Amino acid sequence: MKLPRKAATALASLSLAAVALTGCSGSSSDASAATSTGTSTSTSTSTAPTADPASLSTDTHADADDGDYDTTGATTIKLADGASTVSGSGASVDGDVVTITKAGTYVLSGSLADGQVVVDSPDEGKVKVVLDGVDITSSTTSPVVVTAADEAVVVLADGSTNQLADSAASGADDEGEDAPTATLFSMADLTIAGTGALQVTGASNDAISSKDGLVVLSGTVTAKAVDDGIRGKDYLVIEGGTVDVTAGGDGLKSDNDTSGELGWIRLDGGKVTVSAGSQGADAVGAVAVTDGALTVSTSDEGVQAAVITVAGGSVAVTATDDGLNATSHTEVGGGEQAEDGVLVTLSGGTVTIAAGSDGIDSNGSAAITGGTLAVSASSGGGGGNGPLDVNGTTTAQAGLLTAEAGSIQACQQVTVTDASGKAVTSFTTNGTSMSLIITAAGITSGQTYTVSAGQSEIGTVTATDATQASTGMGGGFGGRTRH
Repeated sequence: MKLPRKAATALASLSLAAVALTGCSGSSSDASAATSTGTSTSTSTSTAPTADPASLSTDTHADADDGDYDTTGATTIKLADGASTVSGSGASVDGDVVTITKAGTYVLSGSLADGQVVVDSPDEGKVKVVLDGVDITSSTTSPVVVTAADEAVVVLADGSTNQLADSAASGADDEGEDAPTATLFSMADLTIAGTGALQVTGASNDAISSKDGLVVLSGTVTAKAVDDGIRGKDYLVIEGGTVDVTAGGDGLKSDNDTSGELGWIRLDGGKVTVSAGSQGADAVGAVAVTDGALTVSTSDEGVQAAVITVAGGSVAVTATDDGLNATSHTEVGGGEQAEDGVLVTLSGGTVTIAAGSDGIDSNGSAAITGGTLAVSASSGGGGGNGPLDVNGTTTAQAGLLTAEAGSIQACQQVTVTDASGKAVTSFTTNGTSMSLIITAAGITSGQTYTVSAGQSEIGTVTATDATQASTGMGGGFGGRTRH
């Protein structure tokens, strides 16, 4: 049962029939939004918190040229079972374990059926580990471990395919505080760069993890894990490349819970696809998307953090529970009280959500001031069970469209055009449901719009202002598991 709606919101909504949560494989939302001619702001005695997307970013350790390297003077390491060799300084071989002890560039090739590469460099300066056709498996521990380094950079050589894998038995050494809990594990800041490909399989725990910051600059990275896919404790930033994550736990994760240093995730570019058993992207502090494409095809909750910001790019989420869940985890079991510092801000880009419960669930406030939002949500889950569930103040763009449009299916192109035939917004749905809400810059109260799905016209309706669009029940504690 829903509580009375509390926050005044201006939205464009479509009422649909049928419920289905379906990820659109290989597709990403596409939107073309005109400049908004008006907005509607909720009337409330409290002031909604504001968040500048840039303020959610902190300088990372990575440099744009981290993927560059010079083989002149580099140490060459050829991996082979029982016969690995080192040509140059800074590395040594002991059986099937290769240890790098100095800053510098190391070019690796070959394979180890049951071995390990360890970086243990107390020196200042970056350790660049270039993978040029590497295949390493370990039956007892993590195959690549950075125990100490100023910074570690894994470079994927141009045209190379590289594979790292552990076994289920590798988890036996995961109990210590600084134990290597991922197939590619680093105690230091870690950067992944280059134009090659890397496939990482975590059969015992996580696939890729850094106890500091983790930045993906480029490359094709595939991470499969029984627990979390890619984790950067302090932060996880993806600036480019193609990243594909399949995880039994969270897909993308940043879990530093130290006050003033809360973990954050940021997508500045690239194409990221996540299939997760828990959260698609989960950060204690903030998740921000400024560019690129994030597709969460399977999840419990798609994106979860105290502050969620979409300023550009595209986000397509399919979730059995909430699509975007903003919470500080201070209210166990939910409630109507707004949490301080909790905010969802959509100021640009395109967000499409197919959710089993709430589309956007904020235990604080929400500000939808730009871009395109399309939410399809069922009515059979928990929480507020609506497109928007906001405990605090909601601010949104003007324009409300209501039409019976049960023929819109998942993965269809939906276009909204104005009276002149100009497209106001266009996007690909990732689910069908009993309700679909669309809000986009350029939809103005009092104006008439035509909604089409594929080549079929669904209907022509006049936009009106919406004064109540939030169920106001909040999302409670959510599903975070701390490690």
